Amino acid sequence: MLQAIILAAEIVLAAMVGYLLLLTAAALFAPRRTPPRAGPPTSRFAIIVPAHNEARLLPQLLESLRALDYPRELFAVHVVADNCSDDTAELGRAGGAVVHERVDTQHIGKGYALQWLLERLWAQGLAYDGALFLDADSLVSPNLLRVMDARLARGERAIQAYYAVRDPGRAWSISLRSVALMLLHYLRPQGRMVLGGSAGLKGNGMVFVDDVLRRYRWPAALTEDLEYHMLLILGGERVTFAPDAVVWAEMPGSLAAAQSQNARWERGRLEAVRAHVPRLLAAAARRRSFLLFDAAMEQIIPPFAILAAASLACLAAAAALGSPVGVGLGLAILAGQAAYTLAGLALARAPRRVYAALLYAPAFILWKVALYARLLLGIKPKSWVRTARNDV
Repeated sequence: MLQAIILAAEIVLAAMVGYLLLLTAAALFAPRRTPPRAGPPTSRFAIIVPAHNEARLLPQLLESLRALDYPRELFAVHVVADNCSDDTAELGRAGGAVVHERVDTQHIGKGYALQWLLERLWAQGLAYDGALFLDADSLVSPNLLRVMDARLARGERAIQAYYAVRDPGRAWSISLRSVALMLLHYLRPQGRMVLGGSAGLKGNGMVFVDDVLRRYRWPAALTEDLEYHMLLILGGERVTFAPDAVVWAEMPGSLAAAQSQNARWERGRLEAVRAHVPRLLAAAARRRSFLLFDAAMEQIIPPFAILAAASLACLAAAAALGSPVGVGLGLAILAGQAAYTLAGLALARAPRRVYAALLYAPAFILWKVALYARLLLGIKPKSWVRTARNDV
């Protein structure tokens, strides 16, 4: 009986890993560059930056935006200084942004701040072709708006840039988190573009045409980007991926500092699984839609560290029970995960220090398992809490 249970668990894990390998194989055929637009750019952009006490990092983002290879008259930067107690607003104005100060102690969170700013811009009658959402702790590639302009010109309505980790070799914990984001934010979206799926929204480096934002109100959820993606795909939209438009974000320098950020992400993902996966699967069957089925699979498959921990546990159990079939399947599952990881790092052109940080993977897996255990025990982050970061 125990051997049968372990074997059944391994079959489920094998299906998940097999799906990741399908995305990996498809990603090998995905283009890395956006075809340039014929003629000069014409798209007007509103760059929207939510900022809660971001005085240290916001000036670096604004400097990065001033270096964009794009006509200055075609974009404007709008910062919503949300419930700030520092000089975020003053520094935003000094950096050339239009600053909108919001004070609302009842409706706290990034989703509320974004929707508030959108409605403020609409009320002012400001016209633009695309809205670019950026976190205040980011830097952008100089070609970002030119890539988005080319994609808007060919009819794309929701676009996700490659959201990467800034300075991934600074600490082993940052390197391991960069591995996760290379797989989630580069390999998988590339594979989905080939297979006809939706790239998903990652919360940073997102572009939407005005019609999309007016039709779908921005959610006030812990993981508002994930919720918004659900609204879009169930409404018939598709998010495309721009691998050559890059947004680099600051990551906490230690696992302890990353605790609150990861708890929010994972709690939001677990809530999304319960709320949306049944609807996605039902709609996928009714519409015969790979896009919806793939979106459900993205939520069903657990984070890679949890997947690896479950695979190791099943392999150990199979070995203890003397099940050669279970041991063989367990080894095959782990080999598949290794192939998926290494292929993702190669496609994203990871630096050598990121590969070296894989030696610390056991510590990262234990940390992630402990984090999940806390969440399953009901310890919930309830608001937008600024993540602690080390000085750069």
